[in-house]
Amino acid sequence: MVEVANQPPPLEPYNLFTTDIVLREAVRREGAGWAETALTALGARFGSPETVALGYAANRNPPVLRNFDRYGHRLDEVEFHPAWHALLTIACEAGLHSSPWARPQTGAHVARAAGTYMLTQIESGVYCPIAMTYGAVPTLRQAPALAEEWLPRIFSPRYDARFVPAGQKQAVLLGMGMTENQGGSDLRTNATRAEPDGEGAFRLYGHKWFMSAPMCDAFLVLARSAGGLSCFLMPRFCRDGSRNALRINRLKDKLGNRSNASSEVEFEGAHAELVGEEGRGIPTIIEMGNYTRLDCCIGSAGLMRQALVQAVHHARHRVAFQRKLVDQPLMENVLADLALESEAATVLALRLARAYDENDAAAQALRRVLTPAAKFWICKRAPCLIVEAMEVLGGAGYIEECILPRLYREAPVNSIWEGSGNVMCLDVLRAIARTPAACEALRAEIECGDARIASSAARLFARLEASASGEEAQARDLVRDLVQTLQAALLVRHAPAPVADAFCAARLGAGGNGGVFGLLPRGLPLRALIERALPAA
Repeated sequence: MVEVANQPPPLEPYNLFTTDIVLREAVRREGAGWAETALTALGARFGSPETVALGYAANRNPPVLRNFDRYGHRLDEVEFHPAWHALLTIACEAGLHSSPWARPQTGAHVARAAGTYMLTQIESGVYCPIAMTYGAVPTLRQAPALAEEWLPRIFSPRYDARFVPAGQKQAVLLGMGMTENQGGSDLRTNATRAEPDGEGAFRLYGHKWFMSAPMCDAFLVLARSAGGLSCFLMPRFCRDGSRNALRINRLKDKLGNRSNASSEVEFEGAHAELVGEEGRGIPTIIEMGNYTRLDCCIGSAGLMRQALVQAVHHARHRVAFQRKLVDQPLMENVLADLALESEAATVLALRLARAYDENDAAAQALRRVLTPAAKFWICKRAPCLIVEAMEVLGGAGYIEECILPRLYREAPVNSIWEGSGNVMCLDVLRAIARTPAACEALRAEIECGDARIASSAARLFARLEASASGEEAQARDLVRDLVQTLQAALLVRHAPAPVADAFCAARLGAGGNGGVFGLLPRGLPLRALIERALPAA
């Protein structure tokens, strides 16, 4: 038998929290230091060989649709691999679906963000129902009677996989259905209709082209009533215990996110109850969208972190041309650049999470403009970083036994879900035009007394003030500069000087790095950046 040599040992067990200096610093800085003990335990659980194996198993065994039973009765059920349920159990027990609402305190959204940042590194498919349930709470609160009925089960730190009426369950998860075939992001073209049932509720007729996690216990959906486009809560079971008229036509055959079921559905008079004001469906449900967009940022930052960790771990053990990869100057440049991008994404995502912990006018203005901006840029950077990390491993990074192909397939969904890149950039322009306090909130966040950032900020705010004239074609360029200037300011304020200096030198005024890593200029402490990204144990 051929002896296999010159291969790194498995990166397990390891603690996803204690080995992540940047995450630990951000958790303390952004007000969630009280959660460190719980996050340390969660990081160890996620990094155990058993949990890592669950991620692989859930991804390799995608859900199966069962439309009918053996006698021809409608089922419209989706069966998941046990690994899926095991991972959701871990996530719900950690409160990642609802803890900031169930146990509000300073830094609660930051602590929850840190937990989901680690979850997505193990398997992102289970993040979908977790994110939707988290985001659904503020929307559901606009219907007090429904909130009183549903929130206690949403707040339960349990996972109940049974397909039974919600009233019989210990805990529930919520999904949403907005996208229709003819409109996509243009929600005002939605054609699904809602008709009063004569008993204070509605019946829905129509379809949804994308409805994720169709085994959730209820869904927030948009449909057109007599008063206009409205938001409804549609449970899987009617109040009499019968199955609701939700028909799952098929599951999507997706590029990534394979462990999670995404479906095409039809409503054949499905029971639903109004949430918020009739005719105000988009403003009602948009608050959910803000929180799920935040989760897109967190999820992409987590994917980047896992790709970086895999690349550094491999480079420390793999020998090529008589030297370890990590000791080769050009590879040092690549790894340091990956570490820089990952840190900037993590710092920004956790700072944005803190804005959701704060309720003052400045925080609200900041998250109005920063949520779509951060979603655009962090989610765009993730695929570039992951493919570069894959190249560090070479052929070993291209095969399915490695996690990197899964991360690469996963990365695009966060750009697409909850609004594509163009939608995000146009939303930033609208926020600047319609939220007078947004620019001032950005100024306060960016001001740090650094001459390099002051110069970049002057150019940025001149462009932001001119953006009201409607320069849509340059919106991506503008939003990139906005995010990178803010990332630089955050790093100058909070990171060690070598990190901030490297980011300013490599990103400010240079249009980023064009998607190619390993272009850091001469004279930077590359090894220090790598050691900060993943201490050498």
